[in-house]
Amino acid sequence: MFEKILIANRGEIALRVLRACHDLGVQAVVAYSEADRDSLPVRLADQAVCIGPAPANKSYNHIPAVISAALATGCDAIHPGYGFLSENAYIGEICRECNLTFIGPEPAVIDLMSDKASARQVAKKAGVPILPGTIEPLGAGVDLQELTREVGFPLLLKASAGGGGRGMRVATDERELLRLLPLAQAEAQAAFGNGSVYVERFLDRPRHIEVQILADSHGHILAMGERDCSLQRRHQKLIEEAPAPGISSKLRSNLEKASRRLAKEINYTGVGTFEYLVTDSDEFYFMEANTRIQVEHPVTEAITGIDLVVWQIRVAAGEALTFEQKHVRFNGHAIECRINAESPDHDFAPSAGVIEDYLAPGGPGVRVDSHLYPGYRVPPNYDSLLGKIIVWGDTREVAIARMRRALTETVITGVDTTIPFYGAVLAQPEYLSGDLDTGLIATLLERFNESEALEYAGLGHPRLS
Repeated sequence: MFEKILIANRGEIALRVLRACHDLGVQAVVAYSEADRDSLPVRLADQAVCIGPAPANKSYNHIPAVISAALATGCDAIHPGYGFLSENAYIGEICRECNLTFIGPEPAVIDLMSDKASARQVAKKAGVPILPGTIEPLGAGVDLQELTREVGFPLLLKASAGGGGRGMRVATDERELLRLLPLAQAEAQAAFGNGSVYVERFLDRPRHIEVQILADSHGHILAMGERDCSLQRRHQKLIEEAPAPGISSKLRSNLEKASRRLAKEINYTGVGTFEYLVTDSDEFYFMEANTRIQVEHPVTEAITGIDLVVWQIRVAAGEALTFEQKHVRFNGHAIECRINAESPDHDFAPSAGVIEDYLAPGGPGVRVDSHLYPGYRVPPNYDSLLGKIIVWGDTREVAIARMRRALTETVITGVDTTIPFYGAVLAQPEYLSGDLDTGLIATLLERFNESEALEYAGLGHPRLS
């Protein structure tokens, strides 16, 4: 086991990793930017080191600063959390040269799967279904007319690198495809430094379901169940749950088998997630891989009783998994709401400021992963995630009731949050019935905005406008 780990991240995930380190008896060093000097992870760390000013490219994404901090504090490993450098193959290579362990897959695996076009290629090789479209990124020699004849419309243009919806465009005919292609390439280049895009058939309102993988370096690959991540706004996940409501045992088994097959094909180690689009007829198609811990990992922990971050660290240290696939059992239902510092009444605009009052919910089946405390200043420099409320119940109905209770109990003042919006979503008949798809949030927003007197599920907040 490692003696000291540098946590190269911030916010709730830095605190989550710090707690896992302490559970393992490992010292935790938190690398922080000047904007996070007074953050809770810094306060609770065994050591903390400033790695630069607020801009991420001068701190959390600045590889020389991160590596120097690890070496200067005597760390033997770096945990990147999610975002920032978590899917950067180059830092993994530098870590190896500096005798540091990067807590993640091998750099070659990260490099292979971080490019969505190459990930599609390897999925196809492993016999995992992919949407019809291009295998290679679009180039000057591609015959678009032949492509559209083979695949049909609508088509989805997607950036090979990155995510979050940037570099994505939907084309409904060839003329629109020709118009949108250079726009998608330019956006991808600006966002990720890589302007390559590929196309695949566009599915209207599928479900977004992902499978959690845990694998060690001794040949053991486990599928830790699936999560439904369909509730998204502008390709950003908002509410996740496990298991996915309403899917058949056959589909669940096929998703898990495909994910284990893909993980074996690329010799995957550590934690990771394979994401799929699923149709009403139970057809599923590989979409992308995330070679890191996911924001929504707690719902899997809640139904399996397995600490994914602890095991991520243990397998990175060379340990073998002490349980097999047959030992992975799923108990009950879990839901997670991402609490963001955003204003639902103003098109979800970010809301920075000082937290005046903070009271986390509690009671049976409620977990909160958050770095908030009264007096904490929410910086405007990073994403707006304040924390996550995770609930567990022996049934989905119990979990929903507990989430509604938890949202009602939560007090956060000083910034706007998405809590009232979630209260409204959880009261809608589509959500209550488990009729989820990637277009549901957009539909609900239209409904809320048309309402003259929307009540946020008894939370007493004004309607969206």
